[in-house]
Amino acid sequence: MPVFARSFEVDAPIEVVRRFHGSSDALYELTPPGVVARLHEGGPMREGLVVRFTMWFGPLPIRWEAHHEDVGPDGFTDVQVRGPHRSWRHRHRFVALGPGRTRVEDRVEYEHPAGLKGVGTRLLFGAPALAVLFRYRAWATRRACEGAPQVEAATAEEAGAAHPLN
Repeated sequence: MPVFARSFEVDAPIEVVRRFHGSSDALYELTPPGVVARLHEGGPMREGLVVRFTMWFGPLPIRWEAHHEDVGPDGFTDVQVRGPHRSWRHRHRFVALGPGRTRVEDRVEYEHPAGLKGVGTRLLFGAPALAVLFRYRAWATRRACEGAPQVEAATAEEAGAAHPLN
């Protein structure tokens, strides 16, 4: 099974990066120009969240359904239930490098379907296309998070309870 892994650093606290990636707007913010995304079902990040969306590549609609698993302070995992791949598992991991710097680690394990559909997924979601997509995602994350307003919690307990990934 192919694995695609990339990481990048953001000059923003881990809480800001988590909040951004856990928001229901993240799909739109992280989708590159030329691809249109439409969220049909979703919400703030939580364990078991079902997300249904369509990505339009020109006139071609690609429908996805993913469930979020392993949601916690250090990230979450998207698991494709229905969609273009035979399987797709994307782990988003956030690592605090200091009070104002975070590393985002993405690891995607995927398997293309057989036949003509597999040719299509290799073109749209093969390693070269994923490299471009994740380069854009790094840029979009930095744009959204660097210089973002900080929200301070009174205690660590309050911060954990209010966190969108909890």
